[in-house]
Amino acid sequence: VSFGRMESRTQKHDIGLVWNWEYDRDFLQLIFSAAQARDLSIFLIDLQNLADTFERLKDDSLCLRFVLDRASDEDERFLPLAHLLGRRELPSTHRPPLRVINSHDLLRRASDKATMHLEFLSRGLHVPFTIIISPYNHKREVELSLTELAQLGRPFIIKPANTTGGGVGVVLGAESLKDIIETRQHHKNDKYLLQEKVVPAYLTKRRAWFRVFYAFGLVLPCWWDDQTHIYEEITTEEEEGFSLQPLRSIALTIREICGLDFFSTEVAFTPAHAFIVVDYVNETCDMRLKSRYDDGVPDRVVKAIAEELVGFVAGSKTQNE
Repeated sequence: VSFGRMESRTQKHDIGLVWNWEYDRDFLQLIFSAAQARDLSIFLIDLQNLADTFERLKDDSLCLRFVLDRASDEDERFLPLAHLLGRRELPSTHRPPLRVINSHDLLRRASDKATMHLEFLSRGLHVPFTIIISPYNHKREVELSLTELAQLGRPFIIKPANTTGGGVGVVLGAESLKDIIETRQHHKNDKYLLQEKVVPAYLTKRRAWFRVFYAFGLVLPCWWDDQTHIYEEITTEEEEGFSLQPLRSIALTIREICGLDFFSTEVAFTPAHAFIVVDYVNETCDMRLKSRYDDGVPDRVVKAIAEELVGFVAGSKTQNE
């Protein structure tokens, strides 16, 4: 099957895929193949047809049942479309319901690390010792005691609460109050998290650091080296032998908190035998294939996610028929 923009004369499509990153192409191809096997139709939305699609959705000449938005989180040109899709999720008497996979409002909440930190604590998840400080434009002076600074240890981590994607704005080796004062001025309207640096245990020769994917009810835990960013699948024998089952329950709890249908989280297992969630919710997962990129996600994991997405849509279609 050739992969390009999928044009159709019909005005109704089962899945709309919003994308703007060339490295998503393999992931979208897997979704397309899985959808084709289930006789579901796909409509691709990119910059080339964004304006036309927006108008067609507005005047109801285009109907989409589900939409996966992989663009509006980092490209503001897609925000009007995201807002329109959000409005289309509201009940209507004259059009079929539309479901956005990871709606824009849920994404915004899940991407706020300060909010997620407090929510995780309230649900009993283990998180790094953290101090949340207000935005620079709200309060220029940092209210931080020497005792609190000492509790962070050295080095510690500084993270903006809402700036996401590839570790943007994150300082991993902070050492002093001066580092905090300087860093929080980079995003003056954002809260900042000051976090202790978590050091994982070793399980045989592996760093006990994991990235766990949640996709439409399916939980897929992977080894993920935080230093090399290399993934490996966790075998059934490893999961049982190292007692890694809590990774699954952690992902399910995070799903209850954030409400997203598809996300990943980072979890470290420490020498004190604690599972600590170190990066709360990665709401737009990098789905590059390991067979094509050294730091890509194992192919079978990406394929399973694509098939689970399509199965989720197909199951909904069956229920509504």
